[in-house]
Amino acid sequence: MRHRVFRAVVAGVFVVFAQFAFNQEAQNGGQEGAQQQVTYRNMTPEQRAAATRAFLGLGAEPDKAAAARGAPLFEQTCAFCHGPQGRGATGSSLLTSDVVLGDDHGEHLVPFLKKGLPEKGMPAFATMSDGELKDISEFVHLQVEEVANRGTYRVLNILVGSSTLGQNYVAAHCMSCHTTKTFAHIGSRFRSPEQLQRGWIWPVSSGDRSLANTASVKMPDGGEISGLVTQVSDFRITVVDGAGKANLIDRRPGVEVRMKDPLAAHQEMIMTLTNADMHNVTAYLDTLK
Repeated sequence: MRHRVFRAVVAGVFVVFAQFAFNQEAQNGGQEGAQQQVTYRNMTPEQRAAATRAFLGLGAEPDKAAAARGAPLFEQTCAFCHGPQGRGATGSSLLTSDVVLGDDHGEHLVPFLKKGLPEKGMPAFATMSDGELKDISEFVHLQVEEVANRGTYRVLNILVGSSTLGQNYVAAHCMSCHTTKTFAHIGSRFRSPEQLQRGWIWPVSSGDRSLANTASVKMPDGGEISGLVTQVSDFRITVVDGAGKANLIDRRPGVEVRMKDPLAAHQEMIMTLTNADMHNVTAYLDTLK
């Protein structure tokens, strides 16, 4: 089963599921039923790794100390065939091996390596100790971990831009919608620079009514319904009016829908935003503590 999970991971679907699962767990409450909103994007790398691992059932966490000992052993005995990171060379990749993915801490791999597969050209490592083979196993498991569990990925320093140029960009492109109050202390509102960067480029509308889509719907009889959009498609739209009533409206001929998306300008900005702009603005906003 674990190899199927791994293939789903490398297909890129796991992040959405892991985030959804952790969000659901967090929203179910904490001590004494207290509600706590903790999202995947706000977690530390260690928390993300643990949440992703638990949700996907990736198995036991690799022993990093043992993997460090196993790295030179793998390089000497295995890399010429399977590549320096076990991803394949003249031999197959170990990252999708059923034997590897069905093992936790060498209980299957150690006896397998001692015996080898001579009929397929894999030598036996009978002269190596169980400890050495277990270290090699942990090294291979760590390679799987680094590919499969993206919760372990760490973002390097992204404050590499010019804060002066970033300030100029904000003045030229952002002040038609925002005021200086919008950016006051923005650098201290986010846990890390990468979250700050993500936050200003693509703000999250969830929980912030000021960023939610609204609509004004003109009916065939001349009546008009305005309010918060909670559902929309080519066929119908649901608008919650000022009284809190949810109005489900079929988008039939004669119904005119005028949508307002507060984040539309950000969507347009992304189409022209360069890497330099992104780095410069982030460097500037990070100074506004």
